[in-house]
Amino acid sequence: MMLIADSGSTKTTWILVHDENGKHFSINTSGINPMYQDEESIYHLLQKEFIPPLADPVTVYFYGAGCINNAVNETVRNALKLYFNCEDIIVGTDLMAAARSLCQDAEGIACILGTGSNSCYYDGHAIVRNISPLGYMLGDEGSGAVIGRKFIADLLKNQLSEQIRELFFNTYDLTPSAIMDHVYKKPFPNRFLAQFTRFISDHRTIPELSNLVKQNFIQFFERNIRQYNEAGRLPIQFTGSVAYYFSDLLSDAARETGYMLGQVTESPVKGLIRYHKDQIS
Repeated sequence: MMLIADSGSTKTTWILVHDENGKHFSINTSGINPMYQDEESIYHLLQKEFIPPLADPVTVYFYGAGCINNAVNETVRNALKLYFNCEDIIVGTDLMAAARSLCQDAEGIACILGTGSNSCYYDGHAIVRNISPLGYMLGDEGSGAVIGRKFIADLLKNQLSEQIRELFFNTYDLTPSAIMDHVYKKPFPNRFLAQFTRFISDHRTIPELSNLVKQNFIQFFERNIRQYNEAGRLPIQFTGSVAYYFSDLLSDAARETGYMLGQVTESPVKGLIRYHKDQIS
């Protein structure tokens, strides 16, 4: 039996896979990111949200945003050991989850477009090259957080039409000062900003909004994918909610920048189940 976790900044999906029959079921909790959470807070999150408790899994594969070095990975590993009473725990990046899910054991360009964004060249075994996403303040082009940040900035700077402003403030019980408070004073401003991609999606027929998203995707290709030499001969594959729900605009951006779009999935979970079952079969 194995437990596979795919954790972004907003949500963690946990999949328990029974080796003997291949059946599995899932549980969702809030996102876990060791860059912002310590061992104790991760443990208490699991106590509160991972319900009901499970029988001890044999192996835990945890892939998460922020799992970028041994020190922070150990924070996650210790919290999982304590909660699941399990020693066999492998912690990796969310980018490795994307690469294994999208490419399995073949080479490819694997990308994430969710709350954050990332990309890599994967040789079928390891991530060979990664252009640092730099986070939503300096990079993360095409991500929900950056699309949301640019949308909110344009909204509050009166750069969008009155139609959009009216729709927004009729939809959300927010004032400009409340928005500023969320962004500058409260935790996880990236999650707060990313939520507005849903509003953009609901009103994507308005050219201002669809163009905002497409231009962000174009920047993702130009500032990230262009740096991979292999991108000229390989399809560019994506996972993540932003890529999935705006796949038509992502396809337009790929075509306009000269790249071939591969598969686009909402989540890496199905591909990860296939990958890990193949590894033990």
